[in-house]
Amino acid sequence: MKIVAMVGSVRRESYNMKLVRYMQERYSSEVEIEILPINELPFYNEDEELNPPELVKILREKIKESDGILFATPEYNASIPAVLKNAIDWFSRVEPVLVNKPAMIVGASMGVLGTVKAQLHLREILNAKNVSTRILPGNEVYVGSVHQKIDEYGNLKDEATIQFIDSVMDQYIKWVERTVEFETSY
Repeated sequence: MKIVAMVGSVRRESYNMKLVRYMQERYSSEVEIEILPINELPFYNEDEELNPPELVKILREKIKESDGILFATPEYNASIPAVLKNAIDWFSRVEPVLVNKPAMIVGASMGVLGTVKAQLHLREILNAKNVSTRILPGNEVYVGSVHQKIDEYGNLKDEATIQFIDSVMDQYIKWVERTVEFETSY
């Protein structure tokens, strides 16, 4: 199974990137997670959407070929970062490759609430026409106080958080398999 990941943080020591890399390693025997370089995308420009930059074409193809999408978002001013919204805009126009893709959302923050407000906003965006991803129902991953739960190498060390993410990831993998199986049966 191949999953593409969009990480909404460009900070060198991003906790959200560390979380996705941790997941990439931990679940490598079950799923391949490829982190897309969305931070390298130019700003979305409607004037260019019919003839987009090469990177847009390459990442669009990777999304089309994937079985699902992992979104990781920090929370900036109670919302998602511009880099993540920019990527969604590129991939929802002209050739909307996000439609019906099984998606999972995670978020890590030094705050107690994790990324609750950002994820709520992201869910609204992902339900918009021409985006319309299928978000894993009933499984919110908010890693609050992440600076206390992750070591200097990017490994989660909080056993309750690890077990919770294991459980959600297991549900996500099974859900993607059922979704892919259902779509290929038609």
